Amino acid sequence: MCGIVGYIGKNQAAPIVLDGLSKLEYRGYDSAGMAIFDGKKINITKSVGRLKVLQELTHDGATMPGMLGIGHTRWATHGAPSDVNSHPHFNTKGTIAVVHNGIIENYLPLKKKLESRGYQFVSETDTEVLAHMLDYYYNEDPMVAITKVLHRVEGSYALGILFADFPGELFAVRKDSPLIVGQNGEGCFIASDVPAILKYTRTVTYIENQEIVRLTPDSLHVYNVDEEEVEKEAVTIDWDAEAAEKAGYEHFMLKEMYEQPKTVADTLSPRIKGNDIVIEELGMSDAELLSIKKIHIVACGSAYHAGVTGKYVLEGLARIPVEVDLASEFRYRNPILEDGAMVVVISQSGETADTLAALRESKKRGFKVLGIVNVVGSSIARESDNVMYTWAGPEIAVATTKAYSAQLIALYLLAMKFARVKHTVTETEFSDMLGDLARLPDQIELLLNNKNRIQRFANRYIAAKDVFFIGRGIDYAISMEGSLKLKEISYIHSEAYAAGELKHGTISLIEEGTLVASVSTQPALYKKTISNMVEVKSRGAFVLAVTCEGNREIEKASDYVIYIPQTNPFFTNSLAIIPLQLFSYYVAVGKGCDVDKPRNLAKSVTVE
Repeated sequence: MCGIVGYIGKNQAAPIVLDGLSKLEYRGYDSAGMAIFDGKKINITKSVGRLKVLQELTHDGATMPGMLGIGHTRWATHGAPSDVNSHPHFNTKGTIAVVHNGIIENYLPLKKKLESRGYQFVSETDTEVLAHMLDYYYNEDPMVAITKVLHRVEGSYALGILFADFPGELFAVRKDSPLIVGQNGEGCFIASDVPAILKYTRTVTYIENQEIVRLTPDSLHVYNVDEEEVEKEAVTIDWDAEAAEKAGYEHFMLKEMYEQPKTVADTLSPRIKGNDIVIEELGMSDAELLSIKKIHIVACGSAYHAGVTGKYVLEGLARIPVEVDLASEFRYRNPILEDGAMVVVISQSGETADTLAALRESKKRGFKVLGIVNVVGSSIARESDNVMYTWAGPEIAVATTKAYSAQLIALYLLAMKFARVKHTVTETEFSDMLGDLARLPDQIELLLNNKNRIQRFANRYIAAKDVFFIGRGIDYAISMEGSLKLKEISYIHSEAYAAGELKHGTISLIEEGTLVASVSTQPALYKKTISNMVEVKSRGAFVLAVTCEGNREIEKASDYVIYIPQTNPFFTNSLAIIPLQLFSYYVAVGKGCDVDKPRNLAKSVTVE
């Protein structure tokens, strides 16, 4: 959450900062601001609302001269969204400016200490404490002031800092909140994520916890908290710059849905060698794989739903027990991790705070951790014992689509690798599954090209108040993700239930005209699911069915049917989720919702 951009160089800073912030809007925010040094003093402009308000106030940055600046998009935690609570924050003299992503957990005692020494606060934020603390410890040496503050604050943070006494330098630091540094021939940059600076440089350095960055227009230096310089290795970002742009689509979400065939192919192809699956990133021999007695999958949001699918697939194919945990529960429930267990953490951004904490807890206990992540060089990627990348490229829309699809593929491959090693599938079954995987990109493309029919259906439910999704087994996992997509972007109340649980209470919510989406892709469960559809239909529900081609029996129990191509039952999530994504998208568009940046949500949840 929140976005940070900073620039120091040979060009005017404000337009660059604004442009960078516009590439971070997907992270979620409710206000925006900039601090620009004009050669004599630091000037701050900030405003509640969308970034366009700040752009209008500054005439796209033209009214804020200077070649050194920092900017911020804030998602409110401490203090309501307002101009005064927006970042950047000043010290009393206006000589130090700070932007902050994260939460300072001990800000109240620090604030009381500062107030007892005469400091006055104008905002309700924890960030203003940092500005005054920097002032308190500042004695003409920014590095000393920064390191003293770092030793005294608790929590997560990424900071961009300006000192008026040092007009040729930009400072930054991080702990548990992402921060990158970039450099080109005309200046240096800081940012919360790669898309913010991809237009200006592909050379990026990832900053580790409690490292301090000191930038000039033509130099980049990184130090630890003991002020010792640290050697850092830059990486080259090979994303197509247009991948972070809409490329003619109305929304990033729609563009990213249409990128799913390529995403699936890109995640599959490096791991399929002939008639075998080779996952070099596992770093484990067949003997080591055989020694794994249990797998714990830990994730949040859509990644958790992918993990639920992974449980069914791993247990079904490899006959290995799997537990799936929400990361926010796993980290606090003192989980029992037995000998022979492996922990798999899943995250699009690789910076999800709860998932990162679960990873660290697992490693502290001595267990092997496999990270399934999309962002190269992210914290989870760096801290996992091994990392399996989902090659989805940049995903800008807050509601994930293509990254989720790539996570499913990674889990299918993992399950098939275990099954091959454990001999729980025959050679013929394994070969057939490889063929089914290879066909998925074309099948997804076919479903995406059927969007007009789904759009027409979605238009009927723009005014819906409640929608229920039901399914059994893998279909329950699909229902969870379909329901989340709808509530995320359309703000319609939506819930997913295991279909067999309907009669245990949920069916009391069904009334005349209620939309119930029934996912039925598992042939062994068709009859059971149809009985649940009949239950809700007889109580007045309008039943939408998503099922596989050939399941004509379902038409008797439903009002509208969407068919998906035939594939292995373990892989149906990759196909059934497509019409549900499209349905959610067109309902949200019809309601006039901000599809790419839904209210109150952020792309990367880097605080608890």
